[in-house]
Parts: sequence; C-alpha cells; structure tokens
Amino acid sequence: MSTPDAEERARNREIAQNEQHRKAVSAVRVSGWAIFITLVIAAIVVAIVWAWTHR
Repeated sequence: MSTPDAEERARNREIAQNEQHRKAVSAVRVSGWAIFITLVIAAIVVAIVWAWTHR
C-alpha cells in the first residue's frame, strides 16, 4: 500500500514543478510585453517632445 502513496507523492511533486515552470514562463512573457509597451510609449513621448521643441 505504500507504493501507490509514494507514486502519488512523486506525481504531485512533478505536477508542482510543471506548474512552477509554467508560472515562470508566463511571468517572463508578461515582463517582455511590459518592457516593449514601455519602450513604445517612451518613443512616442520623445517624438512629441522633439516635435514640440523643433517647431
């Protein structure tokens, strides 16, 4: 009876590791998008300021 219990623990451990990996990948993806959007907004602001000062 201890074998299924050990197998169940090993399975649960593997599921937890997979979930942790999925969350890490998702966090990196979100961070990448946040950086990209920040750079786009910064470029727009710089363009507006440059256009305002060179009119």
